[in-house]
Amino acid sequence: MPLSWNEIKERALEFSREWANECSEDAEGKSFWDGFFNVFGITRKRLASFEQRVKKLDGR
Repeated sequence: MPLSWNEIKERALEFSREWANECSEDAEGKSFWDGFFNVFGITRKRLASFEQRVKKLDGR
């Protein structure tokens, strides 16, 4: 069931309060995105991926 606009608003306010004083973007990157996507009721795994292997020029 989709979230109502009021629920999204409440989640967004809670998220912004939780992250208001955060200063270590690299250390908390995945946690930040998990919380952000939770605002909309979805998981990070549905939309985003992190640290994928890079293909080299020789195809490996």
